Amino acid sequence: MLRHEPFAGCHAIVLAAGAASRFDGAKLVAPFAGQPLICRAVGAALDSRVERVTVILGSRADEVEAALEPLRDKRLELVRCADWQDGLSASLRCGLSHLPDCRAAVIFLGDMPNVSAALADRVLKTVMDGAPAAFPEYGGSPGHPVAIASDLFRSLERLKGDQGARAFLEGTKGVVRLTTGDAGCVQDVDTRHDLTRLASA
Repeated sequence: MLRHEPFAGCHAIVLAAGAASRFDGAKLVAPFAGQPLICRAVGAALDSRVERVTVILGSRADEVEAALEPLRDKRLELVRCADWQDGLSASLRCGLSHLPDCRAAVIFLGDMPNVSAALADRVLKTVMDGAPAAFPEYGGSPGHPVAIASDLFRSLERLKGDQGARAFLEGTKGVVRLTTGDAGCVQDVDTRHDLTRLASA
């Protein structure tokens, strides 16, 4: 799937472990545009200029793993997070702990079907140019994917509960917000209504 040479030392993590309680069902394997929802974010990650993509599984791990079978690639690794029920921070810690020594990671969320590989490359390039982290901003709202320099990994591994990197990054000096007209960076699926609305857009 990779169309360009990867950025050296850059990796992607796709967080796909949550129970999706608001969806009332198996969200990540629900059909979206002819394929399971999770395939959209993982496909974008594989299309980005990273050396490897690590998907963090938790709830319904067997079903999500089966849904990803068509995307099997030597650059794709599926990791089961033992403590995924502890919240988003547990999945993030698990993902970071499975990365080799690297320069940066770009974080995708598994329930964002319209996330862009090109935007992932853009935030990664910003970090490679010296920013500690970078994320897109659409209409004043922060979005994904988020790129993070490896210097911050240790601090992120101290996060607890259902907390992602957002609050930490907001208090970190030098983090870059990249304005974009790509609405896909803020479009996530929490409910079945969200899935229907985005699929028909």
